[in-house]
Amino acid sequence: MDNYRPSPGTPIEELDTPCLLIDLDALDHNYAQVARTYRDTSCKMRQHVKNIKSPMLAHMQIRAGGTNGGVCAAKVAEAEVMVEGGIHDVFIPNQIVSIDKIDRLCALAKQAKITVAVDSPQNVRDLSERARAYDVTLGVVIEVDTSMGRAGTRNADQAVELAKLASTSPGIAFKGVMSHQTLPGKPDRETRFIEGRKYIQACLDVKDAIEAAGIPVEVVSSGETFSYDVAPTIPGVTEVEGGTYALMSHGFDYMTDLQVAVKVLGTVISTPRPGIAIGDVGSRALASPGGVLPQLDDMPGARVEALHEEQIVLRVEASSTLELGDKFLLVSGQQDIMVNRWDQYIAVRNGRVEAVWDIPARGCHN
Repeated sequence: MDNYRPSPGTPIEELDTPCLLIDLDALDHNYAQVARTYRDTSCKMRQHVKNIKSPMLAHMQIRAGGTNGGVCAAKVAEAEVMVEGGIHDVFIPNQIVSIDKIDRLCALAKQAKITVAVDSPQNVRDLSERARAYDVTLGVVIEVDTSMGRAGTRNADQAVELAKLASTSPGIAFKGVMSHQTLPGKPDRETRFIEGRKYIQACLDVKDAIEAAGIPVEVVSSGETFSYDVAPTIPGVTEVEGGTYALMSHGFDYMTDLQVAVKVLGTVISTPRPGIAIGDVGSRALASPGGVLPQLDDMPGARVEALHEEQIVLRVEASSTLELGDKFLLVSGQQDIMVNRWDQYIAVRNGRVEAVWDIPARGCHN
């Protein structure tokens, strides 16, 4: 989206739209919640920056507390932005297999602590060869598939053999294991804890098998937003890869300890017939994965009916009205895809602009 930069002090109602807003009070609340949750635990947060795409926001959580001082990044390009932004410990919980990207990892390892996930012997050998060529050390963590059916080792024996290779390969520092999992729908707290513990225990079982083979395990990276408060109650988990918690989306509104901090501001540009209003926010500004529509924020009697490329259709009940020029706020069902559509956050507090922050990892697809 464009680079419109309002001045600090501008009231929200005077902002040009569409624009991406961060509610600073909500962001501060979420970061403080994480700091409290992990204050007295050996488990710490490692914020996943695919959701925020901003070193500034990552530093804010690190300063607030509760972290291990590092972040996760989905791609090498995101990791490069984070290191350039002053983050000195980056973990990529995905497999990096092409030689050009491995070389970029090695270049980063000259500036920061870099760790990457693996699930195949060939990948370990390639990482080792390039790390030796660059005279650096790459951290390696074995991914364990606990529920996603995507990447990751499928059993403990496979993980043990991979750990043996990684722990004896030059240029490689074997660190431990990781897993990622999701829960469908909007589970209650009891379900979150039951399912979260089950998935994380599967990862810990692999850790135990590796240790039984005589290989030390330093890192167990497991857990995410739905289990951010589950993981620190489980002995052995060292870090949580939380991401959504920072900004939130309506798909996670069952996590009542956290607040929605990012919203898109729009303006009604047409009222073509009774009960219908058209806004200037479309799919170019909002994510709608799987057809999940955004939701109107704090607007009883109105709902989103359809989302088009440049516009949104709002259905308004008889008890409510939306007139030309009226402003409205939208909450996405998937915020990391939404954030990736924007060049900047407009940070607001008490109804006014406090700052404008660039989003430097936007568009980092490789």
